Parts: sequence; C-alpha cells; structure tokens
Amino acid sequence: MTTQEMIQAFSAAYGHEAEMMFFAPGRVNLIGEHTDYNGGCVFPCALSFGTWVLLAKNDDQILHFRSLNMPQTYDISIHSIAPQPDNAWCNYALGCIDVIARRHPEAKLESGYDLLYYGNVPAGAGLSSSAAIEVVTARAFTEIMHYKPADDIAYRTELAIIGQLCEHEYAGVMCGIMDQFASAQGKKDHAIYLNCDTLEFEQVPILLNGIKVVIANTHSPHRLDNGAYNERVRQCQQAVEQISKIRPIKYLADLKPEEWESVEMAIADPVARRRARHVVGEVARTDAAVLALKKGEIAYFGELMTASHVSLRDDYEVTGPELDALAEAAWQIPGVLGSRMTGGGFGGCTVSLVRDEAIERFKSIVGAEYERKTGLKADFYVAEIGDGVTRLM
Repeated sequence: MTTQEMIQAFSAAYGHEAEMMFFAPGRVNLIGEHTDYNGGCVFPCALSFGTWVLLAKNDDQILHFRSLNMPQTYDISIHSIAPQPDNAWCNYALGCIDVIARRHPEAKLESGYDLLYYGNVPAGAGLSSSAAIEVVTARAFTEIMHYKPADDIAYRTELAIIGQLCEHEYAGVMCGIMDQFASAQGKKDHAIYLNCDTLEFEQVPILLNGIKVVIANTHSPHRLDNGAYNERVRQCQQAVEQISKIRPIKYLADLKPEEWESVEMAIADPVARRRARHVVGEVARTDAAVLALKKGEIAYFGELMTASHVSLRDDYEVTGPELDALAEAAWQIPGVLGSRMTGGGFGGCTVSLVRDEAIERFKSIVGAEYERKTGLKADFYVAEIGDGVTRLM
C-alpha cells in the first residue's frame, strides 16, 4: 500500500484529511538472541517494512483507533487511558501515551485524535510488529504532547524506553529493549551493536559484497507467549542469584565463557543451567561476530550465526520444528554462509547470509524441503536495511 493510498483510507475512515504521518520499521536481529534482558549485546538492524500511523486532531476528547490490518476499533477517552481487555491491539499504542505522560509530567495530551494504523510486517513473523507500533506511536505523541529533547540520539533512545515500558505494562511481556531500540535508532545499511545494559551502541556498516541477508518466514505463528518468555526471564534471574553466591554478578552477560565451568554447578536446576549456558555463549558469539564483520570475515560471521541457532535449539529451547527445518535445510545449500532463527522463537523467521548467485537455489530447495517436512509454505524476503522512526508529513 502506498502512502497516498493510506491518506485516502484515512479520509474514508474519518471524513477529513490526516494532518500527520509517521513510520517506524520492524527489525531483524542478525545475532544475539535472548541476551538483551541478560545485560548482553545484540546486533539488530531496522528493515524497510514496518508500521505507519496517520493522525488528525478532533474535538471530542476521544482517541479513535482504526487499523487497515485488523477489524477491531477502539474509542477511548483521553481522561481514562488504561489497558483494554482481550489483548487489544490498541494497548501497544495506549501504553506509550500513558508512559509518556508519567515519565514527562510536562507533556500534556490536550485533545482527542483520530488515528489510522497500517503495517506491512508479516503477521506473526517475529520481526517486531509490536515494537514498530510502539515506537511510531511514541514518536507521534511525544511531538503532539510537546516533549522532545534537543539531542536526537537521546530522543530516539527515550522512544525505545517508552516502547519497552509499554510492552511491560500494557502487554505483560517483560522484554528487553532491543526491538524498540532498533526501530528507533536504525540507520540505512547499518546494524546496531547495542549493549542492552548501558544502552551504549555503535552503528556498524553492513558491507557484505555479493552476499545478501535473506529472511525466511515459517508462517508458523510466533508462539513464544507471555508465559514462555517470562519463564525464561525468571530462569535466567534464578541462575544469576545462585551464581552470585560464589561469583557476584549483575547479569549473566558478566560471565566470560572461560569462567562458565567454574560456576555452572552453582545453578541447581539443570534447565536454568542450560538457559544460562546459552546466554553466556551467545554474548561471546555476538561480540565475535561483530568483530568478524568489521574485519571482513563474513564466512566466520556465518558460522557464528549457525552456532547461535544450535544453542537456541538445544539449550534455550525456543526454536521448534518449523524453525529447525528451515535452518537445517539452509545449512546444506552451497553459498549459504550461516542461518539461524531470529526473534523470540517458537515460529517466526530465520535469517541467513546467502551469496547472490545462490539466492534462487536457496529459495527453491529450502522452500521445498520445508514444505516436505512441515506441510507449510515459507516466504522469503531479501532484506533491505532501512532507517529508524521518522515523520513523513
């Protein structure tokens, strides 16, 4: 859908023209999975698809939520903003407005607004459609509510924090900040090397020279529900508490791989021990992968991606048969340097590094093998790495 078609859809929905339009991207994480809430680094990039919101002020003190992707509509007074029942999609927007008001008391919402959302992030793909809604809403309403610091980097970081708090408080998912940060701070043809504890980051150029980032969508719903995600957060916290009795740490990311053997048996629960082993290894793999990319060692970067998937499959147990089928088929294709699940897991997408001349073969063979194993058809996208949230009009 073009922006002009969105503008026309807004007029059809509300009977008047939109006054503002904003866009925030989805993201793909190249490596560094389930490290963000454990104090480790991640390496995501913003994508060219994401979520748009069109807005216009109204006179009725009501926030009118409409979406071109979902049939549910919501009409909520600006004086009674609170989580809506039944996992309402508008919670990803409402929560941001609420968080802005609480974090910045000087920021006031003084009138109602008509809102229309449209997203082209594949549904259920684990490419952060929720973060895109949060960040695009935070960008719009910080401007509407007259909050914006002078420093653009600090402002974009604040947008990410607003989105993360919305996810915690209005969606009940105790996520790290990676998804929102990538959507806010993304830069065309760069990935973000982000320390999720300190929020220090580096924009690293993606110079792959004849190699493309290819995303494969399982079309198996992204099923890492709130309970499964939060359970892994708790298991990691449990591991930190028990390790700290013999080696004080704040996060699992504080441990180096060479220290693991000396502390692992402090974790009484073998499941929590496996979770912690993944995190310690994944933090080290992410650091090594970024260094490899900077040095032009793309083949090694790919090997680390594959090792990441194996760890997520065996130790963190968040892959599932669909993601495993895609990754394992990809590993057999000449010209594929590495392939791994990306996102929370249990469905969603894989991300692969594929040489240009192998892309069509990759799609054909991996797609056929995936359908043979699962009965499902995969979709493939050659990723374009884009900018973070922006105002379009």
